[in-house]
Amino acid sequence: MEEIINRVAKSGLVTLDLEDYYHPGARVLYDLKENLFMGMILKEKDFREFLKSHDWSQYKGQNVAITCTEDAIIPTWAYMLLALQLEPHANSVVFGNLNDLEEKLYFDAINQINPEDYRDARVVVKGCSKHPVPTAAYVEITRKLQPVAQTLMFGEPCSTVPLYKRPKNTQEAVNA
Repeated sequence: MEEIINRVAKSGLVTLDLEDYYHPGARVLYDLKENLFMGMILKEKDFREFLKSHDWSQYKGQNVAITCTEDAIIPTWAYMLLALQLEPHANSVVFGNLNDLEEKLYFDAINQINPEDYRDARVVVKGCSKHPVPTAAYVEITRKLQPVAQTLMFGEPCSTVPLYKRPKNTQEAVNA
C-alpha cells in the first residue's frame, strides 16, 4: 500500500485569508435625507439642534457610513458635523455607502499587516469566504505583498491561479 502524501502541506505555501481581517462590528448607514426639510433642504439651525439633541451613544462600537440618498445639495460642513458627533462613539466613520465602509475597514486591517512577515514567501490569497471581501481589498493586499513575496497566487492551496512570480534575476517581473 502506497503512503498518501499531502503535497499541499509540503509545498511551503502560506495562505492569507482576508476573511481573518473582517471587522465584526455592526455596519450602519446614516442617511442625511432624514434631516432634510421637505426632503430637499438642510436647514442649518434645525440641523444643529438635531445634532445637540440626538443620542449619539447608540453608535458605540458601530461602523458608520454617512451619505444622503436624496437628490439634494448637502453642504460639506454637514458631513463634517456628523463626523464630529459620531467619532467619539463609532469604531469607524466614512463618507459613502456601505461598500465604501467595508473597503475602509479592510484597508485599515491590511494596513496593519507587516509585509516583512511574507518576505520570500509563496503566498496564496484565499478566494472563498463566508463574509464578502471587497475586490478592492484583494487589489490592496496584492499591491502590499508583491514587493516582498516570492510568488503570489489566488484561490485555495490545492487549486491556485498564479498571479506573480519574482524573477530569478534582476529583470522586471513577468506576470504569469
